Amino acid sequence: MSAPSMSFYCLGERAVVMQTSTDKIDLIHQKKLWHVAQQLRDLNLCIDIVPGMNNLTAIFDPLLHSSDDILRTLKDLFQHSKDKFQGGREIAIPVHYGGDSGPDLPFVAEHCQLSLEDVVKRHCAANYVVYFLGFQPGFAYLGGMPESLATPRRAEPRSRVPAGSVGIGGKQTGIYPAASPGGWQLIGHTTLKLFDPQRAEPTLLQPGDSVRFVVEHIQFS
Repeated sequence: MSAPSMSFYCLGERAVVMQTSTDKIDLIHQKKLWHVAQQLRDLNLCIDIVPGMNNLTAIFDPLLHSSDDILRTLKDLFQHSKDKFQGGREIAIPVHYGGDSGPDLPFVAEHCQLSLEDVVKRHCAANYVVYFLGFQPGFAYLGGMPESLATPRRAEPRSRVPAGSVGIGGKQTGIYPAASPGGWQLIGHTTLKLFDPQRAEPTLLQPGDSVRFVVEHIQFS
């Protein structure tokens, strides 16, 4: 299969975008985007750099740089980018599974035709990668959840999901950094703060980080 092509375009007067031609998750291509973002930060040309799924947005000061200059820089960086992204960390997330911390664990087990113990084991055995951040500050979209745990979102979203809730939504798993409405199936909870504006780096998880979930406590009744 040939590699997806990359397009480059302006987004208003203050931003430019590089976008792949595919909607599929491609870790090799994603690592190239992270590498470009890393190099762009080192050049200190932009106000902000936002890696997304299969895309990257560079926001700049039009009084200092033209969109053509930033586009040329992006094209050059991508042409020489590598899929061996450097800088991703390994982060362990301690989780209380089941009970009040994970009220939807029994539903996930029933849907997947697994025992409660097997759901937890499979969720913790996988190696996850942070592809991008979105939805709310600090919310990491993780790739790598076993297909055997895929579970539809709730038919009626909750009006309030507690901060730190670990959930499954379709083929993805994630952690709510802050209390908010949400429709994912909640299987556990972590006391780690995913987003803290008082920290030097407010967001705990960053694109390219490796994540694993660790059992801190299990309650099946």
